[in-house]
Amino acid sequence: MKIYISADMEGITGVTHWDEVDHNKSSYGQFQKQMSLEVAAACEGALEAGAKEIWVKDAHYSGRNILAEILPKGVKLIRGWSGHPYSMVQELDDSFDALMMVGYHSRAGQGGNPLAHTLSSSKLDSITINDRQTSEFFLHGNIAAKHGVPLVFLSGDVGLCEEVLEVSPGTTTVATMVGVGDSTISIQPQESLEAIKTKVKSALSGELSNCLWDHPKSFVVHIRFNKQQLAYRASHYPGAELFDPKTIAFTTKEYDEVMQLILFVV
Repeated sequence: MKIYISADMEGITGVTHWDEVDHNKSSYGQFQKQMSLEVAAACEGALEAGAKEIWVKDAHYSGRNILAEILPKGVKLIRGWSGHPYSMVQELDDSFDALMMVGYHSRAGQGGNPLAHTLSSSKLDSITINDRQTSEFFLHGNIAAKHGVPLVFLSGDVGLCEEVLEVSPGTTTVATMVGVGDSTISIQPQESLEAIKTKVKSALSGELSNCLWDHPKSFVVHIRFNKQQLAYRASHYPGAELFDPKTIAFTTKEYDEVMQLILFVV
């Protein structure tokens, strides 16, 4: 099996404040290590399930967070940002047997995580695709669906895990925390590592096709910005138009064009 893992940080066990995911802050190191350990646990579960090749995308902030020496030997680690529209799943294609997500978080406007956002909390209020408000999980999971790659596992906050089960009931989840206002209630970090490893192994040992999504034939996208000036600027992207002072609309039959739009206007 060839496995792809995309890793974010706001859904890592214990993360509660923006300082903890900012490499310029003193509290970052503790959660950088926990992120690396949770990704390593997913890799170990995959290897025990028979994976022969594992690719990991460091998909948080600078893209340079995961401590490579913590990962098992043989794992390929993608660091930094290439500028490709696939962003958090750069290099994902139909050669992979499964996609997994570690440390993902609730979407903008959802209360399941104090750090809930979609792509850019400074620019975006929300992104809606076919009348569904989207998360980073949903945006990038649709790339996997386009390529026929099942999304078999995700770890993150409770709110996101609930969204995953609505969209992809066959996907295995591990809830690392629940957000309550500006606080979190998290499981013990070692318990999180054990749960991730065990559930990844189980998920990859099952029927992977149960985790495939239906891929729509067309996409109606609404991107609502925090400021009307950003929406006006984005409305000049080819095919986009102002829907209201803070929102642009875009319609296409190709999902790659959705991700290209996001790359250039967000």
